[in-house]
Formats: sequence, C-alpha cells, structure tokens
Amino acid sequence: MEKLYYRRPYVKSFEAVVTDCRPGKNGRFQVTLDRTGFYPEGGGQPGDTGSLGSVKVLDVHEKAGEIIHETDGPLEAGTAVTGTIDWERRFGYMQNHSGEHIFSGLVHKKYGFDNVGFHMGSEEVTVDFNGVLTAEELEAVENEVNRKIAENLPVLELYPTAGELDAMEYRSKKELTGQVRIIEIPDGDVCACCGTHVMTTGEIGIFKITGMIHYKGGIRVSMLCGMDALKDYQKKQKTVTELSVLLSAKPEKVTETVEKLKSESGMKDGKINQLYQELFAARMEQLEPSQKPLAVFEEGLAPIQLRQYCTMLYEGGRGSVVLVCSGTEGSYQYAAGSSSFDMRELSKYLNKELNGKGGGSSLMAQGTFQAAKQEILETFTEQVKE
Repeated sequence: MEKLYYRRPYVKSFEAVVTDCRPGKNGRFQVTLDRTGFYPEGGGQPGDTGSLGSVKVLDVHEKAGEIIHETDGPLEAGTAVTGTIDWERRFGYMQNHSGEHIFSGLVHKKYGFDNVGFHMGSEEVTVDFNGVLTAEELEAVENEVNRKIAENLPVLELYPTAGELDAMEYRSKKELTGQVRIIEIPDGDVCACCGTHVMTTGEIGIFKITGMIHYKGGIRVSMLCGMDALKDYQKKQKTVTELSVLLSAKPEKVTETVEKLKSESGMKDGKINQLYQELFAARMEQLEPSQKPLAVFEEGLAPIQLRQYCTMLYEGGRGSVVLVCSGTEGSYQYAAGSSSFDMRELSKYLNKELNGKGGGSSLMAQGTFQAAKQEILETFTEQVKE
C-alpha cells in the first residue's frame, strides 16, 4: 500500500481503489485501499478521520502491515473512491507533534531528561519526562522552543542506512529494527518517529506549556501548539476578562483582588465560627447534664457546624449519645458523637434504616438521611435506648 501521508504529507484528498471491505465491531466496516493519505494511529498521534466517498472514516489503524480504515458504511472491493481528510484536525496534530519534538529535544539537550511518554488528546498534548524541571526551567525551554519556531527551520525526514543510523545520535523510546524514519530539526532535535510533521518550524505558529504535574518520579507537561494554543489563549483570556468585570479590577490585578477577597472571606468565616461557638455554648447551657441519648434539630447548620455543636454537647455531658440534624423535612444532614458508643456501628445502622449515607470514626460520624424528622427520632431513640 502506498503511504501518501509520508510521501505527500500535505495531501488533503486523494484517489484510491478499495481492495477489501469486511464487517468490524459496533456496526463499523474495515476498509483497505491500494493507497491512502489517512495516517494510522501510532507514536502517540491519533489516526486521521474524514471520508471515503459517501462513507465517514471514523478511525485508522495499522495491523500486521495493513492500514485499516474504520468506516460507518460498506464499500465494494474494486470501487474507485475519493478520500478526504479532516485537514484542520490533521494539521493541528502536525503542529503539535513537531512542536513536541523541539520541546523534548531541548529538554534532553539542556537537562539530559528523556521523553518517556507522549499522548495527543482532543483537548491537550501531554509529554512525560523522567526527571523534574522547575517552573522557571520550563519557562526558559518554552521561550527557546518559540525562538526555534520563529527561525522557520526545515523539518527534515531522513531514512538512514543501518551504518548511518549506528553513527547517528538520536532520541528513541524503544529498540528499532528494519528501516528507521528519522525526523531532524537542525540544532533542535533528532528523533525516530512515525508521525506526521510540518515542513518548517514556522508552521507550528506558537508553542505554549499549559500545565505541569509531578508524575512517576518525573513530570508530566501539558502543551499546545498553533491554532490549538491560540484557542486555549482566547478561552482563558475571555475568562480573565469576565473575572475582571465581576471583580471591578484590571486584568493584571485579578489575582491580587481574589487573594484579598479570600483573606477577607477567611476573616469573616472566623468571626462567623466564633459567633456559632457562642450560640452553641448558650444553647448547651439551657440543657441539663444527662446520660440519656440526645437528638437535636437545628436550622441552617453546615457540616462543620453540625460537628462542632455535636462535639460540644457530648463532651459537655449533655447526652450519652448525641445526634444533631439540620435540613428540611425528608432530607437532613447529621452528626453523631459519643465517647461511650461506637459511632461507626451506629451510623451504619441509621444509614440503613433511614436511607442515609456517611460514616466516620468511633467518636464521630457524619452523613445524610433521606427521612422525616419523626422517623429519625424514633429510629435513633430505639437504637440507643438505655
């Protein structure tokens, strides 16, 4: 089969003849051609999509040297068809793949770390390295990648002989046999690769790191190139602009304003918590010390306040077992506490009887009940009666 995606990587449509068509899984059909411009999934790059005549190409993969086009309808063997590639999608992958090569090559050159994982998704591209880089180091590499892009360097496709390959320094994730395809970007990267690439680095447009997490002793970097990077920037810029309007702050002051609001909110939360503590203490003083079970229903308490009030009541000796509930009829949040009963067992029983969820420790349990107030009272009292 002639692989047009290598010989003519910018081909958007092509003519071919169907050599075979057989039923596949999930109502799909597996079509093979005498030549194809559709790239099959491989090397971290997804397979192309598009159409063959009147049927849609949903995925493309290679198996035992055969390139299989997964279609939504059958095509008769011997039929001449026009293949049309979803070019916007493919070119986006080409931009991202070439950008990743420059990025991984520079990381390897500057810091000695290897690219040990690569994936192109519909929302982002991720690259895994077997070493850790700081945010400052990543920013420096990002700037260098964009300088290489601006130089509009050629992206070379090489097929070295075995002898030439032995003498060549290149990146590869695995041992290779047979004819090896090398993608070289002068003074940027030399790497074994089966993917599709742009012809010059200028076509990548822009390279942007969008995130980084620590992963398996190294890091996983999220990145985007070209139109994907522009769309990501536009989306984030829209978010910043909307926040700027909501906060009545300049875009560059959004972070500072949010931090100020967060600090003020924390102070208010502290004051509210103090007032609740005073309220709970006053309510507790109205209750006589007791070794009997105690159930209390209050309005408008959040889970943390339920826990605080419950703890205050059972530690203050107002009940051998204390249940504090808050909510509306038929739907309550609860906190149960005791220093003499196992709350894990109690919450398990109450959850079962009252359509509840939750759990905790031997001293304290929290959760929800989907039951009426009277049913909760009766079930709780019956279970913990003296």
